[in-house]
Amino acid sequence: MSDTDLQSQQEARDAVESAARAFRTVSKFDQVKIDTICEAMANVALRESARLGLLAHEETGFGKPEDKSEKNRFAAEDVWNYFRGLKTVGVVNETDSVVEIASPRGVVAAVIPSTNPTSTAIFKIIIAIKSRNTIVLSPHPSAARCIAETARVMRDVGVQNGLPAEAIQCLTTSTIEGTEALMKHKKTAVILATGGIGLVRAAYSSGKPAFGVGPGNVPVFIEKSADVEKAVSDILTSTCFDNGTICASEQSVVVDSTVAPKVREQFTAQGGHFLNSAEAETVAKILLTPQRTLNANIVGKSAEFIANLAGISIPAGTRCLLADCGGVGRDFPWSIEKLSPTLAFFVVDGVEQGAERCLEILQFGGMGHTAGMHTKDRAAAIRYGELMPAARVVINTPTTHGAIGFSTDLPPSMTLGCGSWGGNVTSDNVSPIHLMDIKRVAFETKPVSAVRTSAKAPVAAAAPVAQRPRQTVKREDVAAIVDKFLSKKLAESPGPVEIPAPLVAEEPKPESPVKTIIHEFRSKPESGNGAKPEPVDFVSEDDVRRAVEKGAKIYITAKTILTPSARDLGEEKDVFAKV
Repeated sequence: MSDTDLQSQQEARDAVESAARAFRTVSKFDQVKIDTICEAMANVALRESARLGLLAHEETGFGKPEDKSEKNRFAAEDVWNYFRGLKTVGVVNETDSVVEIASPRGVVAAVIPSTNPTSTAIFKIIIAIKSRNTIVLSPHPSAARCIAETARVMRDVGVQNGLPAEAIQCLTTSTIEGTEALMKHKKTAVILATGGIGLVRAAYSSGKPAFGVGPGNVPVFIEKSADVEKAVSDILTSTCFDNGTICASEQSVVVDSTVAPKVREQFTAQGGHFLNSAEAETVAKILLTPQRTLNANIVGKSAEFIANLAGISIPAGTRCLLADCGGVGRDFPWSIEKLSPTLAFFVVDGVEQGAERCLEILQFGGMGHTAGMHTKDRAAAIRYGELMPAARVVINTPTTHGAIGFSTDLPPSMTLGCGSWGGNVTSDNVSPIHLMDIKRVAFETKPVSAVRTSAKAPVAAAAPVAQRPRQTVKREDVAAIVDKFLSKKLAESPGPVEIPAPLVAEEPKPESPVKTIIHEFRSKPESGNGAKPEPVDFVSEDDVRRAVEKGAKIYITAKTILTPSARDLGEEKDVFAKV
């Protein structure tokens, strides 16, 4: 491990320790003080939104400065205005029978991405302090300076209004090891993880409550009754906003065949450019890396930049590149999440085919995130929503703006949960509510009688205790019964068990369902023929208990996901072996 890695780990530990000390002060603030601090921080972030947006663009090379400024404004103004009146101190709700009391969680570990660095930092700082927590930011290395500056301006004004300086911190040395130390620290209370697949997986395997969000490979369906001109305008507004860096932006357009010619016409008229098959194939080669993952060099870049990189010519003023796509999956690069003004184009016959195609797109890389639809048929919109495995199904609006609550009545948020479909703990737009525990004081409403009998079949009076023959049960007899039961169960055990893999945000191969095999635990590190033991991908507490009973080891790697209870029991019983 390098000196930088060690330094980042120590910095993370020190930051959490000091943030935990600051939490003892912040957790005691009353509602007025908390709101005064948040108001001041939101105002300074709003005033600095253009400067911070320019810093983010210059440092990362992603998107457009003016759009990053607007995202900063949204995080500072719209988010704060929405949650300004939310009670986060003391009694937050009360009826005659139940009184709800808010309790802060502690130190929030906030991982900030490079695609939306300053806006995400503003958002997470506001919701953390609003809910009386403290926060430590771990910035993406390619956006470290603009994230640090965002934290500084908000912290400075917070301190002027009584906030402890250690309540908002940003790590200066960004490494994977430092981020892991931050997430796993014993005084870290909750994790807000926005980033790639590996990061989200690490957050969920840290043993701490985590709000990790997955990728969004967003499909939008233009149904035959749609206002085609508005639908195309909305889609271009959305996918071109900040050059597509918000993960809720449209990635594929699915069109009913009856309106497909008109849709093509509108895209061309409004700045879209359809590539021919040869051009589409040429661009497809730069969309992916040789490992068939998204090419980071095209993320957040303009249509002109991408065309030049591919060596093709496009009309001046082109806003977005479109290509007819023959299918969904690894063999169809245009069907991936591209995070740029590039759209796959599909034509279908009717709502059923449209929904099936959108489902395929989500299953390929956007489970649980967002889907869109343009239609004048409300019943069709609701039916489409029922079919989509997406937490947000936005209708007749840009998906980018609709999903984050800009153009809809959804709670405004820069962190969008993908639910169990995407392996996330929530399907909500994350907010201060998710950073509080709610205690409930419940008063009796249904008195419990000392003796209850059935009105239909009265129970015969039990014999007085003194008249019953006293029975004595020996501890050894109970143990023998339990041992006999467990032996029988183990004898009936079918051996290896196949269970679905946790729905983490990664690209499944269409030809091979994503599964995790829990292999038979081995008591020796190698089998008789010298073969190495195969590590498992996921371990639950039940898996650990079975291994303990068999006197076996569970072979794991750094990527193995352990539930918190499995980690604790496994370490206590020393059943884990790393390979």
